[in-house]
Amino acid sequence: MTLFEERAVATTGATVISVSELNRLARAAIERNLPLTWVTGEISNLRRYDSGHWYFTLKDAAAQVDCVMFRQKAQHVEWAPADGMKVEVRALATVYEARGKYQLNIEAMRRAGLGALYEAYERLKAKLEAEGLFAETRKREIPEFPRAIGVVTSPQAAALRDVLTTLKRRMPRIPVVIYPAPVQGEGAAAKIMQAIATASTRAVHDQCDVLIVCRGGGSIEDLWSFNEEIVARAIHACAIPVVTGIGHETDFTIADFVADARAATPTAAAEMVSPDREELRAQITQLRGQLTRVMRRTLEDHMQKLDYLQRRLLHPGERIAERQRHLAHLASRFTGAYNHTFAAREWTLRTSIQRLNAVRPDLRGLERSTLESARRLSDAMQRFLERAQSRLVRAEAHTASLNPQLMLERGYSIAETVNGTIVRDAAALAMGEEIRVQFARGSVQVAVKRVVGDM
Repeated sequence: MTLFEERAVATTGATVISVSELNRLARAAIERNLPLTWVTGEISNLRRYDSGHWYFTLKDAAAQVDCVMFRQKAQHVEWAPADGMKVEVRALATVYEARGKYQLNIEAMRRAGLGALYEAYERLKAKLEAEGLFAETRKREIPEFPRAIGVVTSPQAAALRDVLTTLKRRMPRIPVVIYPAPVQGEGAAAKIMQAIATASTRAVHDQCDVLIVCRGGGSIEDLWSFNEEIVARAIHACAIPVVTGIGHETDFTIADFVADARAATPTAAAEMVSPDREELRAQITQLRGQLTRVMRRTLEDHMQKLDYLQRRLLHPGERIAERQRHLAHLASRFTGAYNHTFAAREWTLRTSIQRLNAVRPDLRGLERSTLESARRLSDAMQRFLERAQSRLVRAEAHTASLNPQLMLERGYSIAETVNGTIVRDAAALAMGEEIRVQFARGSVQVAVKRVVGDM
């Protein structure tokens, strides 16, 4: 028995409940028996309030139900719901007690039928990323000045017109090679893959340096061909860089992740692969002006140098005449210098001769003077020797008279102490002191027995 049934049994009889109690019981019964679930239907009467809450009706061919999606949940919806759009909502059935209104409290919302597509999209994205197809290291540089540009898209697509218009505006002389392929519908992915493979095979022949893969905006179903694995692998295997311009700025496909570069729109893709003619013209004009100024300055510098060299340049005849005058001047200076030097040398020589004559010695006088000096030196030496001989004889006699041995021979003796001191005073000796007495021949060692005073 449910709570509502239990409450109904308990109130059978005279007991009466309020409207608030009734609505509270109804809400409890509904929320208990209808858990959180997915519901599909079409949106109508969508209202967005400043508070951020959404209110709308979800209906199908036979019924409808009021819905509310509060701001905390609505802000996570990355696309814009609209009336008439078929969606799938994850909701909790409840009752708004204040008005007794049955409604769905929306937790999440997605486009109808997109759940499986999103799951397939995420699985393929994870698979190709794990294989390295999205790696930045494998992405190639977009050529700055391509010889030709390839475009893979539908010939009837507005995207092709945007690309051609942009290329014509930016650089009309770049050839454009179109590789047609349907961009949506059954079998479109295979046709797009074939077109990319054809562009890769014919790149050398068509002289294409870059390939644009593009289409205009649309729903996820419309763009799904570019989420197919065969298209991603065809872009990865393409021999030339690939730029994608698929949908709008917020649309991301698997092809965008694999491509060498992604543009937000087909027009942006065309701008990415082509140089801007007007910008190049402006750069050329600027470079031409710079080159002109540099060349003008260079020419002016060379003209000044030419004028300077021209002023220095003389006619060969004038240069020869100038050299002859210079040579004559040098010869004159050389002659004058030679004559002056010769005269100076001659005067110096005469002066030197006179000085030499003045100081020339008298050899005969010097000879007579030398002989006289030699005679006088000989006489002086003879007299000096005689005087020296006389002094030597006197010194020998004096020395012989002072010889102690002679004194000893006459009977004298010399007394000296044991330490060799000559005894001159008897008082200096002590009793019993030993002395040595030296005679003319031999000596004796004696001891003092008595000291006798002066005699």
